[in-house]
Amino acid sequence: MEFDLADPLTSLNGHQPCTFSELFAFESEHLPLSNHLCLSNTRDFSFSFRCEAISLILQVKFTCKLDPFIVYLAISYMDRFLSKQEIPQGKPWVLKLLLISCLSLASKMKDAPFSISDLQKEDFIFEAQSINKMELLILDALKWRMRSITPFCFLHFFLSLSDLKDLPFQQALKHRASEIIFNAHTDIKFLEFKPSTVAASAVMTACYELFPPIFSSMRSAISSCRYVDEGVMLKCFNLMQEMVEMEGYESMCNRSFPLADTPGSVLDWQHTGIEDENTLITTQEKQRNQKREAPKGKN
Repeated sequence: MEFDLADPLTSLNGHQPCTFSELFAFESEHLPLSNHLCLSNTRDFSFSFRCEAISLILQVKFTCKLDPFIVYLAISYMDRFLSKQEIPQGKPWVLKLLLISCLSLASKMKDAPFSISDLQKEDFIFEAQSINKMELLILDALKWRMRSITPFCFLHFFLSLSDLKDLPFQQALKHRASEIIFNAHTDIKFLEFKPSTVAASAVMTACYELFPPIFSSMRSAISSCRYVDEGVMLKCFNLMQEMVEMEGYESMCNRSFPLADTPGSVLDWQHTGIEDENTLITTQEKQRNQKREAPKGKN
């Protein structure tokens, strides 16, 4: 059975889809150790090692045209491994061997073809035996929990809280939220948040960007969810807002969506980020007031 990122525990429950309560209950077991972020921020080597590894993985993604979900899993495996295993300095080959092994494991989980030879054209050439040994080290460190619970597992749950009922609107929101999750995954700051928190924040960020008229209701629905810590979620959301601005996601305004008549068209929506809850509410009030004062056009 192919590993399903949206329902990773399926085959572990008699081939029955897992419930969202199970996903929320087990998600912490699929995170890097809690001290990993602190160590990475205080140790230049750990931080630079991760940055270089991420850069190499993204290069492989484009040169080998890898499924983005394979890349996502590979980075997840790497982060969880690095949080439990000390990496020796002065051995640059370790980096290449680690990323090859993580990509290999991720491709196996997704049952997707992956040619290791494509990664061994330069620098270090590893024998299959060496790669297999590294894979076993990773598996052991991760306690063989390879069916990672990721933010994608929670997208449907949080999207279902939306007031959007039309499928094209829902698909646009899901697509944008997925883009945000993929990009956030390379930023070490998001390692401190649970997958569900990242998913909730991504949905809110996408909604704020694409469908501002329903953002307030979406935020209320997500914040009132019993699985969500509103304070932590707001912190993650603010970081995503900063990431979106810093990476130039305003270029989204020039993209073509199959939603020419969506409420609050992306072309008409500009935002400057949110610093706290009061700013969030004030921004939405200004948006509503502008709509009330604007001359009425065609429906």
